[in-house]
Amino acid sequence: MTRLPSVSYEQIVRAFQRDGWVVIRQRGSHIRLEKRTEDRTLKLTVPAHRPVKRSTLSHILKQANITAERFLQLL
Repeated sequence: MTRLPSVSYEQIVRAFQRDGWVVIRQRGSHIRLEKRTEDRTLKLTVPAHRPVKRSTLSHILKQANITAERFLQLL
């Protein structure tokens, strides 16, 4: 498995937007993203932290069904 970098929430949100995710709202320090597929709607919450912990980023990628390699390509 590829080691995830330490990145800010802005970089994470931009990477997900390149993959088709849309920012739905921001409430406090949490940004909500959504992506519609043919069979379901995926939702994510990204904390507005600098930097986002690697473990938190790993959990976000699992929820989004994105591999670490794919995420690094999107950065």
